[in-house]
Formats: sequence, structure tokens, C-alpha cells
Amino acid sequence: MTESTPPVTDAAAPKTGLDIHDILKILPHRYPFLLIDRVLELKRKERIVAIKNVTINEPFFNGHFPGLPIMPGVLIVEAIAQAGGALLLTEVEDRTDKVMVFTGIERAKFRRPVSPGDQLRIEVEVQGWRAVPRMIAVKMHGMAYVDGKLVAEATVSCQLIDSSRGRGEGADGANGE
Repeated sequence: MTESTPPVTDAAAPKTGLDIHDILKILPHRYPFLLIDRVLELKRKERIVAIKNVTINEPFFNGHFPGLPIMPGVLIVEAIAQAGGALLLTEVEDRTDKVMVFTGIERAKFRRPVSPGDQLRIEVEVQGWRAVPRMIAVKMHGMAYVDGKLVAEATVSCQLIDSSRGRGEGADGANGE
């Protein structure tokens, strides 16, 4: 009988995948607007690969389009942004006090319809990352695939800002009363 030693794993190594429970801890989105179900790959500040399982139960299929359900292209872009947001927010310790906002969408292209039963594979790569006090700005290019075929792509820009910003408070934290 030979003795085998289990492989040594680094408990401090960063996770390379996330399940839905991990995603819910990172992203503020909830049903019906949470558009990623799993993260397959995550390389810090570089790349993320996420999955969206598209089902007939999605509320947008009721009106888009009756008799010919097609996932709206803007929601595919939102899924790209959410995948990128998951990548961005894993870098932020105090993310409960932050919100990610779109600052731009460029070169969005929709190549094939996405229907119930499809599984979107969303691949997002960081093109630029800039951090300054109280703000992080990121530009990412995302591509969405179904069965290995490109269905949509877009370059998205976003900022991570303090969630108190934009709630009627002044720069000094005073609410103007």
C-alpha cells in the first residue's frame, strides 16, 4: 500500500470562482435585476468570466416579445456591467458604503438573439483601472456568448463612488437644512 499526501493548498489564495451566495455578498442587485448566476473565473483587476442562465421565467419576456421571447440587448450589456462590477467590488473592503454607476457604454453590438434556455457566458477584461481617493474608475470590454457564438459585446465604463454621494448631501456631508 502506498501513502499519498493530499495536495497542499494555500488557504489565503484568492477565490477564482463565485457561486450565487458569494455574488449576493458582493453585488447590491437583487431579483429581478441580478443578471449573473455564477462566476467561473476571476483574475484580480484583469478578467472575469460569469454565467447567466436565461429562463422563460424572466419578467422581461412577458413583453419582449410576446410569442418571440428575446432577451433585451440592454440587459445583456447590464449583465456585462454586473460581471465587471463583481470584479471591481472584490477589490473594495468597504463595499457596503459604495455604489457602482455607469459612466459610459461604447461600441455595443448585438449579433444574435438570446432566448429562454440559453446560457450566456460573459467574459469581461479590464482595459483601464484608475483609483483616486473616494473613487475608482474602470473601463472594461465585455463579450457575451451562447454555445460558443458571440451574441453581444460592449465597452463599459463605470465608477465606484460613496453611496452617500447624490443623496442631497453637500460635499461637507451637510444635507442643506
